[in-house]
Amino acid sequence: MRLAPLSDFIQARLDQNSSVQLSFICTHNSRRSHLGQIWAATAAAHCGVPGVTTFSGGTEATAFNPRAIAAIERDGFLVKNPGGTNPHYEVSWGPDAPPMTCFSKIFDDPANPSEDFAAVMTCTDADQNCPVIIGATRISLPYDDPKAADDTPEEAIRYSERSAQVGAEMLFVFRSVVAKNSP
Repeated sequence: MRLAPLSDFIQARLDQNSSVQLSFICTHNSRRSHLGQIWAATAAAHCGVPGVTTFSGGTEATAFNPRAIAAIERDGFLVKNPGGTNPHYEVSWGPDAPPMTCFSKIFDDPANPSEDFAAVMTCTDADQNCPVIIGATRISLPYDDPKAADDTPEEAIRYSERSAQVGAEMLFVFRSVVAKNSP
């Protein structure tokens, strides 16, 4: 099962009474890695899994893509945009939820963990071009890039589909963890 390595990593950290740090990585840190970061944090909170912190990074830094932002806003997330060329967006799943800071950065940026974390590779390019991530347990979980539909009539649909897929899979992962820990 494609999601088992992520579920197993989370369970192992919880079994050790350790925090769970998940860093979602794709080439430009603009679409899929942010969706992973946002949906994993949301699923962990929804399922009541404690000690989970999520991050994102890339092999290059660009900016959080406005099409991906529009997709998460359609999904109901609250997004504050401070402006600039690589804005540090504040994203939350509700008015009382703590915001996540989402901006494009390389995977080893100081804002990301440097040890005892899972590097969740959300694209095959980053998985191939980033052979070593020091301090990480590497997990391959690639998603099709919605960028393929940019500037086409299918654009919004493809971004929403990808967001829904990532969200459903992260919810499945965290529900699986909860089920393993239920009496």
